[in-house]
Amino acid sequence: MNTADSQRLASELERLGHRAADTPDEADIYVVNTCVVRQSAEDKAFGRLSELAQIKKEQPNKIIGVMGCMVGVRDSLALRKRLPYVDVFLPPSEPQPMVDFLRSRMTEDEVLAREQAEREQRDQIQDGDLILPERELGNLVSAHVPVVYGCSHACTFCIIPFRRGVERSRSVGEIVGHVRSLARQGVKEVTLLGQIVDRYGKDIPDGPDLADLLRIVHNVAEETGLERIRFLTSHPNWMTDKLLETVAELPRVMPQIEVPVQAGDDEVLERMKRGYTVEQYRRLVEKIRRTIPDVAVHTDIIVGFCGETEAQFQNTYDLLADLKLDKVHLARYSPRPHTVSARRMKDDVPEEEKRRRFALLEELQARILAELNSRSLGKTVQVLVEDKHKGKWRGRTPQNKLVFFEDSGDWRGKLVDVEIVWTGPWSMQGRLPSAEARPDEPLVVMAG
Repeated sequence: MNTADSQRLASELERLGHRAADTPDEADIYVVNTCVVRQSAEDKAFGRLSELAQIKKEQPNKIIGVMGCMVGVRDSLALRKRLPYVDVFLPPSEPQPMVDFLRSRMTEDEVLAREQAEREQRDQIQDGDLILPERELGNLVSAHVPVVYGCSHACTFCIIPFRRGVERSRSVGEIVGHVRSLARQGVKEVTLLGQIVDRYGKDIPDGPDLADLLRIVHNVAEETGLERIRFLTSHPNWMTDKLLETVAELPRVMPQIEVPVQAGDDEVLERMKRGYTVEQYRRLVEKIRRTIPDVAVHTDIIVGFCGETEAQFQNTYDLLADLKLDKVHLARYSPRPHTVSARRMKDDVPEEEKRRRFALLEELQARILAELNSRSLGKTVQVLVEDKHKGKWRGRTPQNKLVFFEDSGDWRGKLVDVEIVWTGPWSMQGRLPSAEARPDEPLVVMAG
């Protein structure tokens, strides 16, 4: 979500006539887009801001902005007092405060010229359109499209509802405009985003649900040449049969489901206020795999939540060992301000123990992924190529598995069949079949 927010802000700044600096030292405007879902992320943001404080002291004309969850949807006087050198505070997904600040510093002639340019641009831009920042234009293969802002579920550990506000679904027209504009600019894959993306439309009376939205976006994909559609993050309570059947039916919706379990013990889940049991989660994973052929199931796990015993952690370990999921996002619990767990529960698992449990799950998942990926050895998989990394082309399978291959052709943004010749837990290596035509060479068929 922050990536999409930063992209939108960059687009707005370019519409004002600004351009991205090649290096931080060359910048006139600095914006730190923040995440506070874990303490480590918040510490990193404050660390960067402390560096910018020195820059501001030495060069007062530099403009500094803070954006995202650290600012939140409620104006924070305490944050403003802590960061007196910051010029602009931007709530999540709201670039307008920076736009207004910069406009206030423009001359009258500059304002008139910019308004005229925007009027001309509006004739070509429809509701929901996003003009990609210049440095991403023609280079961005995969992009994020927010469809639900905020969250109203309020797990006891989660700060997102407090920082990003209540659930707000974007209109279908705005989303379609966003997707169309990305496709026109060369994007080949979009990921529809929401804190609980399955709840799309729940706040719109008689509105479409996520399955309906996927069908609409799929039609847009067929019209525009968009190759792939993904969505995240799901919640076990809101994943319906209709949604799973829609994913299975639509060829451009990828067989990847991200549905966090967070813990493998019922008592811990109850303290987290997740609203389901381990057995219900098991049955959901079985249903997903039964409904969607070749699906990859991803999950999230928090280790060391308040009161988590060794036996309860072992239940989480056993669940992952049994389910053998395709990806696990691991995090160590850290109390966040204004959450129920921070106010009413004790963070009683020592940090050293959290790290030990984290490492055990990391090792387990490495073994599981090594086993799962080894099944692809010798097979040919379809890869959407994103970019070049250390001399090799890098792309992803429909299941979002990372594949590298070498070739002299230009494969960026193209679908290519790749034969897998090596597998590891985190990526796979492949080669192009010998009969594969390079994208920059014509395929000639000789008939005698």
